[in-house]
Amino acid sequence: MELSQHRLHHLLGKLKTPRVSRPNVFIKQYLSSLLQRIKTLGYKEAMEEYELRKLGIFNQLNFFQLVSGVFIFFTCLFYNQKFSGWICILSCLPLVVSSLVLYLNSQYKHKSALIAYFILHPLAASFIFMNGMHLGIDLYFILYGILAVFFLKDVAFMVFTIAFSMVNFFVLSVVLKQFLYQLENINEFLYLVNEGVAIIFIFYGLYLVKNENTIYQLSILDKNKDLQQKNVQIQVQSEKIQKDASLLEKQTEELTELNALKNKLFSIISHDLKAPMYALRNFFGEVQQNKMPASELRKMIPAVVNDLTYTTSLMDNLLQWSKAQMQSEAVYPQRVDIAKSIQETLQLLRRQSETKRISIESENKEGIFGFMDKDMLNLVLRNLISNAIKFTPENGNIKIGVNENCTLVEVFVQDNGTGITPEAIKKINSNDFYSTKGTASESGTGLGLKLCKEFMVRNGGQLYIESKPGEGSTFSFSLPKAS
Repeated sequence: MELSQHRLHHLLGKLKTPRVSRPNVFIKQYLSSLLQRIKTLGYKEAMEEYELRKLGIFNQLNFFQLVSGVFIFFTCLFYNQKFSGWICILSCLPLVVSSLVLYLNSQYKHKSALIAYFILHPLAASFIFMNGMHLGIDLYFILYGILAVFFLKDVAFMVFTIAFSMVNFFVLSVVLKQFLYQLENINEFLYLVNEGVAIIFIFYGLYLVKNENTIYQLSILDKNKDLQQKNVQIQVQSEKIQKDASLLEKQTEELTELNALKNKLFSIISHDLKAPMYALRNFFGEVQQNKMPASELRKMIPAVVNDLTYTTSLMDNLLQWSKAQMQSEAVYPQRVDIAKSIQETLQLLRRQSETKRISIESENKEGIFGFMDKDMLNLVLRNLISNAIKFTPENGNIKIGVNENCTLVEVFVQDNGTGITPEAIKKINSNDFYSTKGTASESGTGLGLKLCKEFMVRNGGQLYIESKPGEGSTFSFSLPKAS
């Protein structure tokens, strides 16, 4: 029956497709899987990474020595005419020891496996040599000495193992030179193969040790790098937390101060502000009911004016303080005429000074300009001059002057009043409330000087106080000079 063209191409394609690669891949996968299983014998999750790597190397070496032992056994079996049956059985000892070691590791008896390897392997090799058989496995003694340094933690056991292996190597390879059964005389190629395998084991063991150590060191370096990065992150977070904590502490202190100030202000408002309001109410009530004559009204008006002056000053300071607290950063510096501001303030306080017949001398230097928030400057001038009037006796003198240099303008208010004690100056400088009665029993709150200091600091200036009790005071402040 004739095949179709499509079917023919399909069969030819099947014939051309190589199928040899599949068994090769299967064998590679199987060997790789077997080696991985051997390597991971006795692995525990609780073991450290370095110990797991050492165990993997130890299992691999034992497995390959097991394979080598199988090769030696079949060598003796192949030359059974040259070797007796007893000798063939003895040649199986390395194979048995390697199998025992792998079994012990699979049962998680790692310490017993190490003891079996470093004691029984040299004993088995020595037993083979002492029975007059030289199969070319003498170099294994060197391998045991090298591996003992890497695998054994107990120094005494390590020294014993190295000494035991080296003594065996010396006695069997140097002292005992005559053997009944020498593989070199029977088959030199197989003898060289055994010696070569031993050399390969030595170098392979060293390579595995070096390679695993390198990988472990690299992993440690990676871990250290990760730890350093985490430490940096932790340090950054710690600094941020400390910064936030210090900011929170600062805010707590500010809130505590504000709360104390609030309580103080409530006390001032409830006492000092309420008293003049009640006095004014009583005064006008009495005028309304009793229809007082004009002469008596004139006598009472100065007291009413003093109360109103104090009340308006207090209200102005309270409003300015409230505004300053709500708009803590709201400063609008501008070019201000110092002489003009002084004159406006003196005009505002003229009646207060005339009532006490106080002479105010103002050195008006024209053309001096400062750089400051105008409203804040006016409040500072108003409070300082008002305080000077308050603490200067009748017929006293007040002097107001202005000095300048290249960068600053200085304004001073000097009086010959009652003066301030050093203790009181210390309270004022520490932002504590300080208030006393004036020479005409004028009341005060202590809030005015507090505002003056705060406003000068915000405008890049500073407030200074010089005073001697009984001789008078000089309040001065500096502010940046306008270009």
